[in-house]
Amino acid sequence: MSANKTTRGGAAHKPWPLEQRPGYLIRRLHQIHVALFQEACTDFEMTPLQYSLLSALAVRGTADQTSLAADIALDRTTTTGALKRLEARKLVERPVSDDDRRARVCKLTAAGASLLSKIEGAAREAHRETLAPLSRAEQELFLAMMQRIVVDHADRMRGSEAPI
Repeated sequence: MSANKTTRGGAAHKPWPLEQRPGYLIRRLHQIHVALFQEACTDFEMTPLQYSLLSALAVRGTADQTSLAADIALDRTTTTGALKRLEARKLVERPVSDDDRRARVCKLTAAGASLLSKIEGAAREAHRETLAPLSRAEQELFLAMMQRIVVDHADRMRGSEAPI
């Protein structure tokens, strides 16, 4: 059997090495960043997702869980689970909404705001370390390209249940 694969249309394609596939590289980069974040933020017992939730709440002040899920581009179920864990640590409050008994309105507690303030430097260091192999100009270009991809796909996927 040849090293080339034949597609349905009959055209032969050479194998596509993993290290050249965007999806593989994006997943590996995410794994690398999560490891760097956990290393830098180990003293705070916080995941990147929880940090994102606290950051989004700091900006919003208060928010329902659906809005927070959209802010950090996660499904509501995952977001709710993370918020419950933050609530158990007394970092957020999530009482039932007065306007809609099905909704919960989330806000940072004083302990949550304090922890967010303390973790900020370490979290930023993890982000810097993630991009450290690139020059300053390359970092800016890389961030701009990622933002463009995310915005383009978010626009195309608007209205789907799970944010991309």
